Amino acid sequence: MSINIKQIGLSDVQILLNVSRDMFFTAFAHLNTPDDMAAYASKSFTIETLSEELANPDSYFYFAYLNDEIAGYLKLNYNKAQTEFQDPEALEIERIYVDSRFQNQQIGKQLVQFAIDKAATENLTYIWLGVWDANDKAIRFYERHGFEIFGSHDFMLGSDKQTDLLMKKPLLASLKGRDSIRLSV
Repeated sequence: MSINIKQIGLSDVQILLNVSRDMFFTAFAHLNTPDDMAAYASKSFTIETLSEELANPDSYFYFAYLNDEIAGYLKLNYNKAQTEFQDPEALEIERIYVDSRFQNQQIGKQLVQFAIDKAATENLTYIWLGVWDANDKAIRFYERHGFEIFGSHDFMLGSDKQTDLLMKKPLLASLKGRDSIRLSV
């Protein structure tokens, strides 16, 4: 099933707020306390915060549409917008969510491939992300798509200190600087 991926802008901030908050709570509310979820949302999911993120020239948000409905969304960070490293040779997937109504329809796979294609188009050497170490399903998903764990960092969800695994996937763009590649058979 093919999706339509569209970049969004400041005029979409209210929709982004609703979508991002709903998908985050659906994914994680049952695994965390209401107080921690509310504390995190009060900082991360506000018109002001999302407007700042949308205005950052090194951050890009995309909605994934299936049959004209928002089925998921993606946030990509380049350069100094990356939450760590700020590596000009890398692209960070900071957020990737699929609406629970659209799970198991290859939407996550298509969003990851979209991000990989963006990074390859920019001749970047790798793509990376952070994923909660308690989210086994997501970790396995990323491993199936060629990501490997290379570190970890702390993530504060309200007052709960959690651990995110850092995962990266090297890209063929690591051949950057070469004018052409010839393959012989």
